[in-house]
Amino acid sequence: MFTSVLVANRGEIACRVFRTAQRMGIRTVAVYSDADAEAPHVKMADAAVRLGPAPARDSYLDGAKVLAAAKDAAAEAIHPGYGFLSENAEFAEAVMAAGLVWIGPPPAAIRAMGLKDAAKRLMIQAGVPVTPGYQGEDQSPERLAAEAERIGYPLLIKAVAGGGGKGMKRVDDPADFADALASAQREGQSSFGDPRVLLETYITRPRHIEVQVFGDSRGEVVHLFERDCSLQRRHQKVIEEAPAPGMDDATRAAVTAAAVRAAKAVNYEGAGTIEFIADASDGLRGDRIWFMEMNTRLQVEHPVTEMVTGQDLVEWQFRVAAGEPLPLKQNEIHLNGWAMEARLYAEDPASGFLPSIGKLEHFHLPDDVRVDTGVAAGGEVSQFYDPMIAKLIVHEPTREAAAARLATACGEVEVWPVKTNAGFLKRCLEHPRFFAGDVDTGLIAAEGEGLTAALITETVVQDSSDLLWRSRQVQSDVWDCEYGALGLRLNAPAATLQTFFIDGVRQQAGYLNNFPSVSYGPEIDGGFVIFHEGDRYEVSRHAPRSGSSAASDGALRAPMPGRIVAAPLKAGDAVAKGQPVVVLEAMKMEHALTAPFDGVVEVLSVAMGDQATEGAVLAVVKANV
Repeated sequence: MFTSVLVANRGEIACRVFRTAQRMGIRTVAVYSDADAEAPHVKMADAAVRLGPAPARDSYLDGAKVLAAAKDAAAEAIHPGYGFLSENAEFAEAVMAAGLVWIGPPPAAIRAMGLKDAAKRLMIQAGVPVTPGYQGEDQSPERLAAEAERIGYPLLIKAVAGGGGKGMKRVDDPADFADALASAQREGQSSFGDPRVLLETYITRPRHIEVQVFGDSRGEVVHLFERDCSLQRRHQKVIEEAPAPGMDDATRAAVTAAAVRAAKAVNYEGAGTIEFIADASDGLRGDRIWFMEMNTRLQVEHPVTEMVTGQDLVEWQFRVAAGEPLPLKQNEIHLNGWAMEARLYAEDPASGFLPSIGKLEHFHLPDDVRVDTGVAAGGEVSQFYDPMIAKLIVHEPTREAAAARLATACGEVEVWPVKTNAGFLKRCLEHPRFFAGDVDTGLIAAEGEGLTAALITETVVQDSSDLLWRSRQVQSDVWDCEYGALGLRLNAPAATLQTFFIDGVRQQAGYLNNFPSVSYGPEIDGGFVIFHEGDRYEVSRHAPRSGSSAASDGALRAPMPGRIVAAPLKAGDAVAKGQPVVVLEAMKMEHALTAPFDGVVEVLSVAMGDQATEGAVLAVVKANV
């Protein structure tokens, strides 16, 4: 066994790998960019080496710098985590050529499974069923449009080197194909350096089933059962669980056997995940589950597999990379109970899930569940990296108990001023369809505002004494409300109903002890913050300043710093409500800024390639009279 390991990553996954390494007595080495100099993963490691400036291309994606850091720190092995260089075959080869232990699959396996089109052709040869579609080399727009007509609509466009929903577009109408293709190609080029795409038929009630596989250098491959990642938003996983609801023994045997065949077809070693798409219109059946892709690395959602099998998958990675056999044989791996994981992101569900960046001035996560995180109070969510804050993981005897416990945990999250999806996660977990196991990848899109809308602002209450008492603690004086001071008045009845602004919405509110889970957060200018069921609210005595509403005046403002990648219209063009006016690329994703109403583009202040600062007005739409 090697005695030291460098983790070529950051944040949550770096901390996760370090925990196992330190338990096993292995010396740990962190790498960091300028943005992460004070990050928890840096402080946790035995040694740390600076890579360079904040942008990933100048730090975490620079393989030469990572190898130099390993040499400087005398590391014997490199663990790539997920993302960044984890599925880069050239980097894996460079690690091995430098005489270091590569904690990952052979470069040939990474290459074989790295491109979705080639991987599908290989799986067909191995007898693994694949989704109908087009994986051809001809990437001309004319050929792709013709193949789309052959496959039929709706369909999916996928970047061949993609992952995490990047470079993936659903198209329902042939008229939208060209724009969706261009967007998928841009994201593929930007995120993976490869604009090529493949096409797949879109299954109307899809479920995302994946199987954790593990191989060793002796040719042995086992599976550690399946996970269900069907609850997704824009092709990104939201809640993951193991096992999959509704999975019977026969279907499980079919899908896990197909996963093992897929791994053996590329002589796989280490941890990998075979992802399948299932047509759930008639329940889960072995003949209606098809191969989608293989992730040749440890998955974000690996903790749920660890919880139901009792195994440490990072330890398995270490042992297999050191040349040891698999720790267990197939008949020694057993399912126990039910596990669920929620991905806590710095994003604003009420604003189309736009990422939220900034300092974590108030930061509290539940302490009675497993929490995998790479940030801490006082830290910062940066524009340069993925906005995931933490993963909340639970393990219970039944699915119902797991969902209930995870919902409670999400409701206990307190983060400010960065916004999170905690309340959204709680509502997803408590949704009747999800709770009953009736889930598919379209559930969130179908439910829409019912899952994204916060609840407390809809409440009218009759006594503001508790709120005013709290305001005295914050303000040290009686809070002047819109309709006068609260409390006893000479020759007049006591005021028992007052008007406040909660997140800028006028509310007759204050009797907060109606909500047992309300907790008070930090003091802010003119008010304070409260937390309730995973959502946070800024309570103040004043209405928001005029113009602070995002697009009520027709102005489309940049929600964060980014680069303009599309500006399909020009000043004077007519525009319909919801039509994209400007597309901003930020935090590795494209964000379309759409017209808030039918009208005309009055001002367009940016062009392709421009850099936009947060809050800058990119365009103005004038409403039709």
